[in-house]
Amino acid sequence: MPDRLGPPLTTPVFDRLALIGLGLIGSSLARVARQKNLARHIVAIDASEDVRSRVSELKLADTVTGDVTDGVRNADCVILCVPVGACGSVAEAMQAGLKQGAIISDVGSVKGSIVAQVEPYIPEGVHFVPAHPVAGTEQSGPDAGFPTLFLNRWCILTPPEGQDPQAVARTRAFWEGAGSMVEEMSPAHHDLVLAITSHLPHLIAYNIVGTAADLEAVTQSEVIKFSAGGFRDFTRIAASDPTMWRDVFLNNKDAVLEMLGRFTEDLSALQRAIRYGDGEALFNHFTRTRAIRRSIIEIGQDSAAPDFGRQPKNGNQ
Repeated sequence: MPDRLGPPLTTPVFDRLALIGLGLIGSSLARVARQKNLARHIVAIDASEDVRSRVSELKLADTVTGDVTDGVRNADCVILCVPVGACGSVAEAMQAGLKQGAIISDVGSVKGSIVAQVEPYIPEGVHFVPAHPVAGTEQSGPDAGFPTLFLNRWCILTPPEGQDPQAVARTRAFWEGAGSMVEEMSPAHHDLVLAITSHLPHLIAYNIVGTAADLEAVTQSEVIKFSAGGFRDFTRIAASDPTMWRDVFLNNKDAVLEMLGRFTEDLSALQRAIRYGDGEALFNHFTRTRAIRRSIIEIGQDSAAPDFGRQPKNGNQ
């Protein structure tokens, strides 16, 4: 796989691209859209005056505004980069400004809930192609973005039944231009897959870090000082944006609870194996799960380098 973005496109995918929410994902999209010529004109829309000011300082967009309705006017593509729980209200606010033929998309990691929230506000003649780039870091804000965030990462499209094939194809072309590999699936299947690959791991990370913080026999300074690789990586995940993850769990609760139930059953089996000294069961389980890690590395979705290839910034761990 290439390790860098290719040359800019000769012809932009969209003439006018509107991004609503300029956090990690939105600002990364603005950067890669500029670098790869994915859009001729980029509009940044954000409710925060501080964010808008910073976006202007960074020159991430051609137009910066806090007015959703006006910001999406004449846009060929509008991408919602806001927390899952805010998608419905944003869709309602933007509907009056949408032009015929525009494509509405998003970047949320829950799809069923977003479809239910947004679809009622999609006017006749406007296309809705939900998307989820499976990429990110624990950082947030317009300074956190970078153009290669989506490079060689999957982006899942979940177009509702009967959606215009050309709109889906243009959305696919946009994400492929950003460096992503693109897959299509139904919203319900997406939510089940992500519940086990993303949502449950985050829930576990938040819980483990919270448990360590609550231990009376271990001081917080000891937890921080003696953080081994495993706990350190859990803290990285648990540092993710709390608003975003609150909304993820509330909006994908059925799939998350299903996966949490299965996880609890498997955890009980491991607990029994440890209690009764069943080394064979532990060894077999660890061998099977180790193979999953190797498979992830083999398909290029992570690195086998020390610290998983995640180099410290500015010399700091």
